[in-house]
Amino acid sequence: MKLSLDACEVLDAIDRKGSFAAAAAALYRVPSTITYTVQKLEEDLGIIIYRREGRRSILTPAGKVLLEQGRELLKAAQSVVENAKQVDSGWESQINISLDTIYDVNELYKVIEAFYKLNTGVEVNITEEVLAGSWEAIVERRTDLVIGAPSPQANLQGIKFEEIAVIDWQFVVGKNHPLLEYRRPLTEEDTEPFHSIIIKDSSKKSPPITHRLFEKQTVLRVASLEQKIAAQIRGLGIGFLPTHRISNQLKTGELIALPINKDAPVTPVFMGWHMNNKGRAIRWFIDKLRQ
Repeated sequence: MKLSLDACEVLDAIDRKGSFAAAAAALYRVPSTITYTVQKLEEDLGIIIYRREGRRSILTPAGKVLLEQGRELLKAAQSVVENAKQVDSGWESQINISLDTIYDVNELYKVIEAFYKLNTGVEVNITEEVLAGSWEAIVERRTDLVIGAPSPQANLQGIKFEEIAVIDWQFVVGKNHPLLEYRRPLTEEDTEPFHSIIIKDSSKKSPPITHRLFEKQTVLRVASLEQKIAAQIRGLGIGFLPTHRISNQLKTGELIALPINKDAPVTPVFMGWHMNNKGRAIRWFIDKLRQ
């Protein structure tokens, strides 16, 4: 084979780290080894992978194809290793869990704490998603298990999902917000002058989901629920927040719940996984979350 997994790994590292020197450091090699690997690959394949622009090395179109498809080879190779280890021990070597931003990570940490007591040696990787991005992560197999996702918007072929909780929300403002002086319950006319804070859907390809309840206001978009909570505490805008995530802020008075002439949303949240995923660790997490 003229194309080795090692060469694919080198190209991947150069692209991720931004330079040959940084790739060498990441792979614990000397820079000359990285340069030689690329030159040897160009010679073996008869193509130019990088062209020089001043001091920079830029991927050619052929180099980009090699990088992208080489990454697919690396993923496939990792999958082979994973399958072999799973057959040997019954446990995956690692699992990926995507947490929707609405879900309290401390609840997941309790589950992980119990999992670690099993001493399986399985590595757990956690990422955060928002709304449709949660389902996109499982559909594209970037994750093995999604937790806290909203109601599925489309037919998710091959994916099993179950409702795990129902979330209620409250309309809240910061302790010094002007709306505290308004007559209650608030109306849409009262809230119109203030920014509406919404969390941006993290999906890249799927149609985004939005729970924007205030249509007339200008919008401040943030990346996570933590950012939304912090923004509302500072008085940067208004919006509904899930009760279970702001109990401390309501107790301390950082956030104040106000009655409003608009129905507070009640939203079910789900966990989802691929039905053909028979990994022992994933099944353990699913069973634990069902409890």
